[in-house]
Amino acid sequence: MTVAAATADAERLLADEIAGRFPDERGRFGPFGGRYVPETLIPALERLEHGVREYLHAEDFQRELSRELRTWVGRPTALTYAPRLSERWGAQVWLKREDLAHTGAHKINNALGQALLAKRLGARRIVAETGAGQHGVASAAACARLGLTCVVYMGEVDMERQAPNVGRMRLLGATVVPVTSGDRTLRAAIDEALRDWVSDPLGTYYLLGSAVGPHPYPYLVRELQAIIGREAREQMLAEAGALPDAVIACVGGGSNAIGLFYPFIADRNTEILGIEAGGRGTGLGENSATLALGRPGVLHGSYSMLLQDENGQIQETHSVSAGLDYPGVGPEHSLLRATGRVRYETASDEEALAAVKECCEAEGILPALESAHALAGAKRWAQANPGKRVLVGLSGRGDKDMPTLQQTLIARLEAARQ
Repeated sequence: MTVAAATADAERLLADEIAGRFPDERGRFGPFGGRYVPETLIPALERLEHGVREYLHAEDFQRELSRELRTWVGRPTALTYAPRLSERWGAQVWLKREDLAHTGAHKINNALGQALLAKRLGARRIVAETGAGQHGVASAAACARLGLTCVVYMGEVDMERQAPNVGRMRLLGATVVPVTSGDRTLRAAIDEALRDWVSDPLGTYYLLGSAVGPHPYPYLVRELQAIIGREAREQMLAEAGALPDAVIACVGGGSNAIGLFYPFIADRNTEILGIEAGGRGTGLGENSATLALGRPGVLHGSYSMLLQDENGQIQETHSVSAGLDYPGVGPEHSLLRATGRVRYETASDEEALAAVKECCEAEGILPALESAHALAGAKRWAQANPGKRVLVGLSGRGDKDMPTLQQTLIARLEAARQ
């Protein structure tokens, strides 16, 4: 393919994305997405796809979802101007405060919406996976609210570093199943949740937590999380008097990012940046920078960018943040990268830890380690674009990260005082 042909193809794909034509009828975002699953799951996915078409945008479903989001979740979440970070970084810094949503992160938007959908489909039992624990907590809370049984699969490694969330899930009535196979993190938890679903694909509903997986999950999660960007867009116009010059969010599987980005895609004067986990370095196993360092392949039912070796074997990943510790990414992010509409960069463990400290000290806000990656990327952008407006997705609060912060950042601060 010539450079001109490749450019024209990218422009066509971007035009389709802006026009809302993705995913197509096959569940594809350009070349990415699709449905790569065992035959036993096809009926369940087709049933889900039919339910999404029938219920998701129906007036009565949206009315019920909107009421619960307003009265139980606490939406709309605040848009907060950060004056001291703005002064330090030399730009106007605005924070979209998903940390203020019920259960402490953006995950509740998707968990509530899917739980309502599952109930309409007749499911009584929900299975979910979780890495940082926030999706598990959100799923447990949504199931408790709606009277559904909830089983959450969580990698043994993540259970250790996210112990507060394990306790919260159990208090909310969920059964938390430790996953001791594979890398014992989010990838292994998704594997186990899929195995559970295969064993009872009609009686059980799999409440997938990110914008990954087989069609229609990437579309469904995007639609449920896009409330973040719609609110932020309206709030920026009302409070700042203009759209942001840049919108920045962290990217693991990609649900908070696609939720923030999607309503801004057609705003061509707004730059969009996704920040991945750069971890300890650029080598395989040292990071979770799928879009920056990966290659296309199939994982968990979808064709997208992956971290894999030369033989196509999926590699273990690393991040100080459990929620970004995943070797794949949502197919819509892969499309946005391919078209150039969104630029994806990395922030290292150390940059994320420094961002936690700076946000705490400057604004009195403890961000999740995932969100801290977005703050680190926003600081770089702000310092290179003085006076401009930057909107940062603060995807969650950092209470859940206290065990990790105690061993790293707080231990260093205590040592420095001695």
